[in-house]
Amino acid sequence: MLIIQKEFKKGILFVRLKGELTKNTVKILHNEVTQVVRSIKIHNVVFNISKLNKIDLTGVKALICNYNICRNNDGISMICGNNNHIKSMINNTSMFQIKDEVSAINMIRI
Repeated sequence: MLIIQKEFKKGILFVRLKGELTKNTVKILHNEVTQVVRSIKIHNVVFNISKLNKIDLTGVKALICNYNICRNNDGISMICGNNNHIKSMINNTSMFQIKDEVSAINMIRI
């Protein structure tokens, strides 16, 4: 199960993920987030993974896909939230990892 909460503030789409981002749930992320980011050309997205308890390679690829879309839109995508198990799976990607959402606002500075 994957629960997604979205909030747009200060020019950044904050996506808070809860549950599992796996091959069984990645379509939910695609439908609720990726298609929106792509279709309205959102520049900056921050994924909060603090309440994500499981991710697999398909989930990591979905986050990278959003990162690439933001980069193509002249923006940035980041991951925040203290989740050491999941961060270890993402460490080998080119995505920025930051402490929290406030840090993202300070870093992006729209």
